[in-house]
Amino acid sequence: MKQSSRRLFLSILSILVVILGWYALTSWAGIVPPAFLPPPQYIVTDFFRVVTSPYVGNTLVGHTLMSLQIVLGGFFSAVLIGIPLGILMGWFKRIEAVVDPLFQLLRPIPPLAWIPISLLWFGIGLKSKIFVIWLAAFVPCVINSYTAIRLTDPLLVKAALGLGVKKQRDLLWEVAIPSSLPVILGGVRIGLGAAWMTLVAAELLASDAGLGYMMQMARRALEPSVIILCMLIIGILGALMARGLKVLERRICPWVKQEEH
Repeated sequence: MKQSSRRLFLSILSILVVILGWYALTSWAGIVPPAFLPPPQYIVTDFFRVVTSPYVGNTLVGHTLMSLQIVLGGFFSAVLIGIPLGILMGWFKRIEAVVDPLFQLLRPIPPLAWIPISLLWFGIGLKSKIFVIWLAAFVPCVINSYTAIRLTDPLLVKAALGLGVKKQRDLLWEVAIPSSLPVILGGVRIGLGAAWMTLVAAELLASDAGLGYMMQMARRALEPSVIILCMLIIGILGALMARGLKVLERRICPWVKQEEH
């Protein structure tokens, strides 16, 4: 059996074991009450219910699309701004001297701490939540890009200089950035995870649609099965997007040896 097939088999097996254990504790043995942890069949039943009928103003598909819009808007904005900024800070000392103090001042502030001021600036809507998501994903994109550029192998730079590459701009584009891509893309994956984690908190505090909003309304209605359903959807979407980034990384950086995940 190939390594990739073995990993897939073990992944599916582990999920099945968890589901069977979940079913045994909740339905078969009845050790855990449904109010605390609903059986798996409750989740399946509620899935079809909220897919076919509106739940707090929208179907599950509508709430999911709203959350995806928020996550992707903030995430891609963070990538488009954070990666170039980190690269410039890592390569040009003057830019680092100007930007780094402000970045270090703002970096320790949790993204959720920006929610009150973002509501004042943008109101309750997409803009405020996208701004908070952008902050969450922006920091790892900048840090990884900056670190990757600073750790560029000096031997590669010397080799390029020996081959006639003289301009700093050419060294950056032809040496530093290509050699730094794996670490930069690692920051993108971290930023994606931060975006999803921040989304739920942002929607719990200020929203009228989305998976986080569904979870809040389900809590008020004492429907833990809907809460768990939303959690599972967030986990699945996040895992699929992370997997997509991993595939993209292998295509962009074919020289990096990577194990299948």
